[in-house]
Amino acid sequence: MTQSAATLYGLPNCDTCKKARNWLARFDIAHAFVDYRANPVPPATLKQWAQQLGGWEKLVNKSSTTWRTLLPQRKNPGSDPEWTLLLKEYPALIRRPVVIQQDGAVSVGFTDNGFKKLFG
Repeated sequence: MTQSAATLYGLPNCDTCKKARNWLARFDIAHAFVDYRANPVPPATLKQWAQQLGGWEKLVNKSSTTWRTLLPQRKNPGSDPEWTLLLKEYPALIRRPVVIQQDGAVSVGFTDNGFKKLFG
């Protein structure tokens, strides 16, 4: 079996995730895909991602419909446990896709140029 160059975390019907997976397929880059609704990401992992990205704000999509429908008091988690609980309850708040490189580096989102840099 070929070693995956990266693992993508996202939702199967997310357009951005589909574009990212198609891009990887087009350039024949082996990757794994994890549907994080079906396979929830453990809180400790979410916390690591947020730390690597520079904070929870970088991991959470605040322009999403899900975020806009949250009650105002849910939009200001004050601690890591509050953030992880929120993301466990609303996995669609996580920016998509989350890309984990073989070396453990974390990035979020998809752009053609961004993936060219990541996968050279």
